[in-house]
Amino acid sequence: MALPPYIGPLGKAWHYGFRFYCGFVFTFLIAPLIVIIPLSFNAEPYFTFTEGMLRLEPTAYSFRWYADMVNNRQWGESAVNSIIIAICSTILATILGTLAALGLSQAHMPFRGPVMGLLISPMIVPLI
Repeated sequence: MALPPYIGPLGKAWHYGFRFYCGFVFTFLIAPLIVIIPLSFNAEPYFTFTEGMLRLEPTAYSFRWYADMVNNRQWGESAVNSIIIAICSTILATILGTLAALGLSQAHMPFRGPVMGLLISPMIVPLI
């Protein structure tokens, strides 16, 4: 995307600085995934880069963790529990959010301001 011709030097610096900052944040968030994915193919019983992995020896890599995920019953039960919880929480949040929106859209609702502030506080207060 080309910058408009009327943008001054400060605007260009802001534009490229903001792009650099976004790239830094993106890298900071994605870097752990870049490390964990190769470690998931480790043949050893612990997650670390072994000498064989660093030398790219085929015997140092395996699908043991993925096979364990497929064959172990606890992984399947955990996945089913996660899906059930996700569906129930989605339905509950949709119902409660719709009711709150309908109630707060009425001008004569008592304590409308404090209730609105309470409902949007998770978006305002940073997660600790």
